[in-house]
Amino acid sequence: MLQILVRKFLEVTLFLLFITFISFLFVRLAPGDPVLTILNVDELSVSQEQVEALREEMGFNKPLLVQYGLWLFRFIQLDFGQSYVTGQPVADMVAMSLPATLELAAGSMFVMLIVSIPLGSLSALYRDSWIDHISRVTSIVGAAIPSFWLGLILIHLFGVQLNWLPTMGRDGFMSLVLPSITLGLAISSVYVRLLRSSLLDSISQEFIRAARARGLSEGRIFFVHALRHSLPPVITVFGVSLGSLIGGVVVIEVLFAYPGVGKMVVDAIRQRDYPLIQGYILVMAVIVFTVNTCVDVSYRYLNPEMKLKERNTP
Repeated sequence: MLQILVRKFLEVTLFLLFITFISFLFVRLAPGDPVLTILNVDELSVSQEQVEALREEMGFNKPLLVQYGLWLFRFIQLDFGQSYVTGQPVADMVAMSLPATLELAAGSMFVMLIVSIPLGSLSALYRDSWIDHISRVTSIVGAAIPSFWLGLILIHLFGVQLNWLPTMGRDGFMSLVLPSITLGLAISSVYVRLLRSSLLDSISQEFIRAARARGLSEGRIFFVHALRHSLPPVITVFGVSLGSLIGGVVVIEVLFAYPGVGKMVVDAIRQRDYPLIQGYILVMAVIVFTVNTCVDVSYRYLNPEMKLKERNTP
């Protein structure tokens, strides 16, 4: 157990060093003068002495490696810095916006589950039937439609024409419905096809035929044996595609003016607010790594063969 903990600690340390350095480098190599962006003025309205003074105050005149080292030293002390635009601590701004993003991600996952599990299961149980054909066509169409275009359609239909749901902001449960449906439907198509394929493979296995020979009910065979055996590939793909989910959250938050970290970082990129961008990347990196670790643990739990191999390995 100690070796596993040490290995995980080294992995997360190297992962965070790599992702923060790459993002730090790319953000600062973007075209334009960040000092003028922060001042919100053009080059002719301020003197060069003022620009150079602010550049020196913020450390922009130092080499990139030195700037990264100073940022890393502050990060080790749990100091994410302050926003160039608002002057607020980055940690406080991320902490204020993160719950909204987590709500949206949870709502999207709920929509994905209630869509993909029934459709994928029915498609596998009634293979080559009209249910299977409808499910496959629906998943293909869902994969082909961009999430922002689907969001615009839902806004026009349920927000403008029918006036049933709010289309902007975060004001209670109803404000979460349209963004969650938009993102949940956008990502569910992948899992419908994957669950169908995995279930078809499980149903054809020997242990399913053995369960039927023992007289188990079809419901027990499906939920206890077939579905559980089909979940590891789905969970693995979810861990791998988590980055795409986070990217989708950013698009949806901007589209619906939802005040989460995605909308916050888009505004920060537009304003060249380096500390806020870096804080967002760091928090998202930690979330991705944590979820992938949980996926790895759950995969071992859901797949008894892996646990048996680990026990037999000297």
